Amino acid sequence: MLDSLLRIFALIRKELLAILKDPKSRASLIVPPIMQCLVFGYAATYDLDNVPYAVLDHDRSAASRALVAELDGSGVFTRVATLRRTGEIADYIDAKRALLVLTIDRGFERGLYAGTVPKVQVIADGRNSNTAGTALGYINAIAVAFGNEWRERQGLAGPAVQVTVRAWYNPNLETRWNMIPSMIGMITMMMTMMLTAMSVAREREEGTFDQLLVTPFRPTEIMIGKALPAMMVGVMQSTLILLVAQLWFQIPFAGTYPMLYMGLVLFVTASVGIGLFISSIAANMQQAMIGSFVLVMPFMLLSGLTAPVGNMPAALQYFTLINPLRYAISITHQVYLEGAGIAQLLPELLALVAIAAVTLPFAAWMFRHRLA
Repeated sequence: MLDSLLRIFALIRKELLAILKDPKSRASLIVPPIMQCLVFGYAATYDLDNVPYAVLDHDRSAASRALVAELDGSGVFTRVATLRRTGEIADYIDAKRALLVLTIDRGFERGLYAGTVPKVQVIADGRNSNTAGTALGYINAIAVAFGNEWRERQGLAGPAVQVTVRAWYNPNLETRWNMIPSMIGMITMMMTMMLTAMSVAREREEGTFDQLLVTPFRPTEIMIGKALPAMMVGVMQSTLILLVAQLWFQIPFAGTYPMLYMGLVLFVTASVGIGLFISSIAANMQQAMIGSFVLVMPFMLLSGLTAPVGNMPAALQYFTLINPLRYAISITHQVYLEGAGIAQLLPELLALVAIAAVTLPFAAWMFRHRLA
């Protein structure tokens, strides 16, 4: 037993030296995760903080000017033009000079004094439906708040019910609060799978794999020695992303670190089995890299990162049950934002244990079969 552990330790040391001895290789393990976090944190966002809009005010009253002033003072909407006729609307929308055009009809102020609900037309550029929908939601909230305040100032009967919205876990509804914790699982899976898949392929390509077979190493020892370094690197990169989330983006961490790392270790263990399977069938590093990317992309799309799993077709929802990245993203969100404990995370943890219990023995069998 001691001899086996020493052999595994020697192989782990060899793999870590192969990964870390080159300065470029060390940089590739540190710089890309940080750069990806920064790119996703700033570029991959659905938040709107600058919506160009134009206004066509047929009423030209104090009430219509007050409504436009509410938009201008919101910090989100930027008026790029004040139109004079309806024919100018299409030009601004088609040329993408304005995302929205607000049209206020005559009688707007008179309708407010009469106690009716005057209508305001908003024409949006629907080429980007997500952006247009979000902007329409903003302008609708401002219009409703303006109507309530106007009635209150004028001493008119206000609405019977007033709705106050409060978001749990992400009070300002910032996209990066959802995106950056997800990157912990996504980048960890990518690096773990690729390093594990390419480790054996690198040995075959460099011609050292045959030398490894004539050593006293058993197939299981080789598999463990190839898997553990990739797991260590994956957890290290998870820590880097966690530091970026807390120190750079200052996203508050609500959970506990032992709970988070317990989930990450189980997730990395499940991912290693997939990487070892790729390494057992790949003849060279190119095949290992292509095989990793072929699997990572569906895993990412079916993880709930870009679209909720509940919105997917039923057949794809069943397929996501075997996707370890789905559970990793759920665990990081629940621990990071909600402060979840072991009882709340038990279904995801058991699912990762089940995936690892299937992928690791199957990868070991494939590994021994290819070595035979």
